[in-house]
This record gives sequence, C-alpha cells and structure tokens, in this order.
Amino acid sequence: MRTTIDTLAVVGAGSIGGSWVALGLAHGLRVSAADPSAAALGRLPQTVARNLVELGADETALDRLETYDDPAAAVAEADLVLEAGPERVEVKRELFAILDGATAPDVVLASSSSGLGPSAFQDACGHPERVLVAHPFNPPHLVPLVEVVGGRATSEEAIAATMTAMNGLGRRPVRVRAELPGHVVNRLQAALWREAYDLVRRGAISVADLDQAVASGPGLRWALLGPIATQHLSGGPGGLAHVLEHLGPPMVEWWADLGEPEFTAELRQQLVDGVDSEMGGREADVLGRRDGALRELLELKARAGLDDLGGER
Repeated sequence: MRTTIDTLAVVGAGSIGGSWVALGLAHGLRVSAADPSAAALGRLPQTVARNLVELGADETALDRLETYDDPAAAVAEADLVLEAGPERVEVKRELFAILDGATAPDVVLASSSSGLGPSAFQDACGHPERVLVAHPFNPPHLVPLVEVVGGRATSEEAIAATMTAMNGLGRRPVRVRAELPGHVVNRLQAALWREAYDLVRRGAISVADLDQAVASGPGLRWALLGPIATQHLSGGPGGLAHVLEHLGPPMVEWWADLGEPEFTAELRQQLVDGVDSEMGGREADVLGRRDGALRELLELKARAGLDDLGGER
C-alpha cells in the first residue's frame, strides 16, 4: 500500500469532507474533492478557507484544490481516498465499487463512517483488502482523533499505511481491533448520554447544570488524559490497583442503578427545551469560542508534554 501521499482525494463535500480537504491542503498536498451536489461544491471553498484560517495555514493553499462532480475522475490520480458520503450502507456499497474501479489497487480507500464497519461494504470491491474505516472526530480539522477500523478482508498493510497517513496529517490515530456499531468513541459517548438523559428525565438535574457538572469537573481532566489514566492518577501511590480495590465494589453498585431511558417524544422535548434555555440563541458565538479554545488547548497539551500520552507502545 502507498505510504507516500502527494495527492489526496476526498469524496463528499460536507462538513467532514471540508475538514479533510483543509487538512490535506494545510499539509502541502494536492487535493481533489468530489460531490454530486453543485451546491455542496459551491460552498466548499468558503468552508475550506475558514478551516485553513483555523489551522493557521495560508488561504493560497486553495490553489491546490480541484473539484469534481464525478467521484471516479476525482480519485483517478489519488494516493489516498477519504470518503465522507451519506451514512447509508447501500450508498457506500455503490460508491466504493466506483472508487475501487477508478484507483490503483495499492491506494487505500477509507470511509469516514461514524458507525458502519468496513465489512458492510468492502465486499463490493475487487480489492477489499485496501478498504477500511478512518473515522474522524468533529470538527476533524481541529480534533486529532481518528479511529482506524479494519474489516474481515482488510490487510495489515492497509491498516499500517492508514496509520502512517493519519500521522502525516497531524492526526492521532487509534486502532480499533473489532467491528462494533459506533466503533469505540461513539459508544463511550452513547453510554454517557444514556445516563445523562435519564438523570434529566428523572429530574435529578437540569440540562444546564448537567453540562456544567461535566465541563467543570471530569471533562477538564478528560481533555488532558483518558478516563483510565485519570482514574489511575487518582489512586495516589497505589494507582489504579488501589482505586479498583476500594472503589470497585461501590462502582458495581452504581452500574446496577444506571438508567435505561425510553427515547420518548417527551424526553426528546425535555432535552431540547433544556439546551435551548442553556444556549439562549448563542450557538454560533459559543461554537466559535469553543473552536478557538480547542486550538489553545491542543497547544497547551503539546507544551505540557501531554499530547504523547496514550496510544499503543
């Protein structure tokens, strides 16, 4: 599989595709982008220009971007293909068959799917060994996480090439060694959301106070270290072994009491009303300030030497 990437092809010109395009351009690559929607392609340069500014890159990098309405034409010269199309398996099967027929067999074809495993669509390809998932985390041009997931037919060479390519784009790839609905990180989020929704449903806490509790408490530590490393450090000299010995049994009791809320119309409305009250119509302003803080946080982690913790050794 190719490990030297000069030309990146991005299939899908939505928000995820716009982030992938900006990352490629910011790292000096030639980028071709494809989308069947003329409107999506028309919006893409503005989206990419904004992302380039957030990455501290020169907007003249846009000169290296070419756009296509035909995915086969966009990927013909690519060294790596990143698909960011609709999250529907029938669409991905049709699209990956096209990508497979239009690229050299040593080019990795990676889907950005947030929940589908590659086995669901790689058998539509003549070279399924180079098909996998490289799932980014929103917004992908700022948040460095990428989950790399192989399917039943994916080769180790394709996995290794993708890990190398993601590192080259300044990402922090992690290998997910099992195909699971939602991969790993979305499953972790879903577990937290399930209990958060149930606590709100039960009237234990408001939406605004729940968000405040996470953001002002464990969320601060999780931004710097993962949950298990954080738990280890909270155990003092005894570390995780001490925590599990003394807090393990109570934690099992908490597990047994976690909620399993029904996803009713009433619960959905309760959550929507709560977050609307919390935001007060300031979504655009909060989003801009959040993304600015994300950039500063990443710089702080690098200065503190905390960005090299985690990942397999």
